[in-house]
Amino acid sequence: MRSQLFLLLSLSLSSLLLFSLTTISTTVDDGDGEDLRFLQSLSDDITTSNSPSHHHFSDDDQVDDYDDFDDPEVPYNDDVIKVNDEDVVVLVERNFTDVIEENRYVMVEFYAPWCGNCRELAPEYAAAATELKKESDVVVAKVDATLERELSGEYRVQGFPTLLFFVDGEHQPYNGRRTKEAIIYWVRKKTGPGIRNITTIEEAEYVLTSESKVVLGYLDSLVGPETEELIAASKLDDDVNFYQSLNPDVARLFHMDSDVKRPALVMLKREAEKVTHYDGKFTRSAISKFVTANKLPLVITFTRESGSSIFESPIKKQVMLFSTSKESEKVLLGFQEAAKHFKGKLLFVHIQVDNKEDGRPVAEYFGVSGNAPKVIGYLGNDDSRKYIFEGELTLEKIKEFAEDFLAERLKPIYKSDPIPESNDEDVKIVVGNNFDDIVLDESKDVLLEIYTPWCSHCRDLEPTYNKLAKHLHGIESLVIAKMDGSTNEHPRAKADGFPTLLFFPAGNKTSDPIVVETDRTVVALYKFLRRRASIPFKLQKPAATTDSESSDVNEKVISDTNNNEYKDDL
Repeated sequence: MRSQLFLLLSLSLSSLLLFSLTTISTTVDDGDGEDLRFLQSLSDDITTSNSPSHHHFSDDDQVDDYDDFDDPEVPYNDDVIKVNDEDVVVLVERNFTDVIEENRYVMVEFYAPWCGNCRELAPEYAAAATELKKESDVVVAKVDATLERELSGEYRVQGFPTLLFFVDGEHQPYNGRRTKEAIIYWVRKKTGPGIRNITTIEEAEYVLTSESKVVLGYLDSLVGPETEELIAASKLDDDVNFYQSLNPDVARLFHMDSDVKRPALVMLKREAEKVTHYDGKFTRSAISKFVTANKLPLVITFTRESGSSIFESPIKKQVMLFSTSKESEKVLLGFQEAAKHFKGKLLFVHIQVDNKEDGRPVAEYFGVSGNAPKVIGYLGNDDSRKYIFEGELTLEKIKEFAEDFLAERLKPIYKSDPIPESNDEDVKIVVGNNFDDIVLDESKDVLLEIYTPWCSHCRDLEPTYNKLAKHLHGIESLVIAKMDGSTNEHPRAKADGFPTLLFFPAGNKTSDPIVVETDRTVVALYKFLRRRASIPFKLQKPAATTDSESSDVNEKVISDTNNNEYKDDL
């Protein structure tokens, strides 16, 4: 009997101890003794269980930015196309290094079996591999990035397909068109002599009739320092073929005076500005800058094909003309004439807004509506600032606008929804035109979510974000806010993906905001704010409840959860 009583007492003490330890282990504090259990509820766990902790998302939830139009995703197709790729070497981790080290030239494609773009590329890539195998020592290979994750990570593969070209172990990206001809041309350019000799009239005529843009060096010798500089310059450009000649008759065909002082250089294009003579130093860097500034048309009509030449140009500033096909005839001539004065400084781009496939998405991105021609100055892919032309579209007015744009004398315009008439909710609504008043208020610590209505991860975060704002609505020094990133812009609100959380500390609004990299739960976000806020605050714990009351509340939460209504248990 005594032993049974001892056993029962031991079990009771053990249970009590276990309960105490469990209670202690589930206590949440922020490191300075603050009990945060009251911030936790079943709704926190439910609303964040399907959302990764603190990543930005750039897959199907990434906005179709202007710089993405040159690479549309091909829809996945279950119909497997059989491709003869026997000349494409399959690389895995165990043989990757050997192949790269044992071959001077290696083209590698990182792909995913489910990727539509990869499937579209496959026959072109295989055909290029077969052709290059016949004529060169270039190895064409592929890596299944879904299986070889370490290799993909080592080479920072961000999307599919990714093509890298290795020369003596050093790699560079291939960003050209995904066709057999484009790949072969690019590889030949990288592996060949770089320039070709033209010795006869017949050769010159063939080049001029078969190529859209070429560079000719008219030299005193086909070997020597000028040739070496020309070869080096050709290696820096992937779009233009370089030639050299000693023949005066060839020079005349290329619109050069046969008595011109050598070395001389000229670029020919099948564009409105056909001939451009070079008058600078005969060095690789100077020649390369000349070619870069002059190889594009005076005005580039935006299409998916021309997009890459716009986005990859070292000239980032763009003057953009938006017009319908009908209206283009009236304004394009003056726009083109103005472009002549800014070669090598600005890109002049024409967007046909009635082209549903290419032009309209760009017009929508820039907030351009209606059929009347409009001109916008754009700083490039990394800067959202835009400058609106106002006035009559004459040659002189366009030139004046371009000069002021180049000299940064214009005031930028940002997209903005209307400022809300009432903004009394726990989560404040920020738009482009009230951003400075709310977010850059030096007296407030501000947490800003940049979201889009179509982003599923943003919808997952919304209940947690609203709950956080509800808990903190009484803290006068703290603002919880959100901004629709698809319809509003501000230079201080840059999002790598959606949702993006940025924190702007009080008294320090001139510095870059802090990107919030923490779990997306009420407790984690509260801890972040307590740690980062310039103005200290502490949330008051609600009045304590009895165990029976807590039990009733929890039962109500569970009951409401079953009805898909997530309630606050405070």
